[in-house]
Amino acid sequence: MWRRVTAPQLLQTDTTDSYGMKPILIFGVEAIAGTYFSSPTNIFAPASTPARSIFDLSLLVLAVTGAIFLVVFTLLVYAVSKFRRRTDDAQEPAQVYGSNQIELAWTVIPILIVAALFMATARVIADTEKVTAPKNSIAVIAIGHQFWWEFRYPGLGVAAVNELHVPLSEPAYATPTFITLLSADTDHSFWVPRLAGKTDLIPNHPNEMWIDPHETGVFLGQCAQFCGVQHAKMLLRVYVQPRSEFDRWVEEQKQPARLSTDPSEGQRIFESTACINCHNVAGTPANGSFGPDLTHLMSRDTIAAGAAANTPANLRLWIRNPNAIKPGSLMPAMQMSDHDLDAICAYLETLR
Repeated sequence: MWRRVTAPQLLQTDTTDSYGMKPILIFGVEAIAGTYFSSPTNIFAPASTPARSIFDLSLLVLAVTGAIFLVVFTLLVYAVSKFRRRTDDAQEPAQVYGSNQIELAWTVIPILIVAALFMATARVIADTEKVTAPKNSIAVIAIGHQFWWEFRYPGLGVAAVNELHVPLSEPAYATPTFITLLSADTDHSFWVPRLAGKTDLIPNHPNEMWIDPHETGVFLGQCAQFCGVQHAKMLLRVYVQPRSEFDRWVEEQKQPARLSTDPSEGQRIFESTACINCHNVAGTPANGSFGPDLTHLMSRDTIAAGAAANTPANLRLWIRNPNAIKPGSLMPAMQMSDHDLDAICAYLETLR
């Protein structure tokens, strides 16, 4: 019996075993179930113009290659059944040599097929890449780090981490989002299957892509280029919201951290440790840029670039021992006492 699974349920479910087989089985179930299985990464349910163009091209390629397979398989079955060797007949079948018609056919037909697919692919690439951003578009700078995502909105004056928020692009009022892709360290690849194709992030070589989501919801993606030990857990989430909700989110992100006039014990501990060298909290001495911005930490659904749900228990475990959630991550274990850890967690839970 098929079970509908949502993105939050996937986060709260143990999907790994000692051999890493469960993720493979889950992916296989999604591919086989198709329309019966609700998947936020279903490539057969495009929700943006670039993804739709790629999907249509994929159908054309599948149709052509499927027809070729059908013809070849039919001829193979015919030849095997009609010209199979009989035990009472050892005579060699008649051989055909030097047929110009046959040689011309199996040379010209593949060339025409390849040329047609090449032109169709080139057209899709041109249509998705050579697009000028309209005045009402949203500009985002996506920066890939080992192993998390940073999103900057230069025209809006806000930033986000791992969770990209974009407005819905309605037919009557198209609001596409144009994304400039940068890398802070090594090669990464930005891929949200239902919104667009894969585009690489290469150091010192900016790339660009765009999306215009036609439906609201959460769309999952991840880094599709091996970038180190935790490449597989460099996840990202795209939140497509109605314009009013998106504008409200922007205004909330512009606000500094909600701090009291009398700093809490957790805040004092946080600001006296190496935490402030990597993380930024607006309105405080913490202005690091190596790690994610924590100003609105508790407004996010996940931590560790989508590797765990953002709950008090997971947050405490993440600070105490990052490798327990994300082996190989670059965040160090701070070796804090239980008292200091509780105090810092209490402080971080106020950052909304």
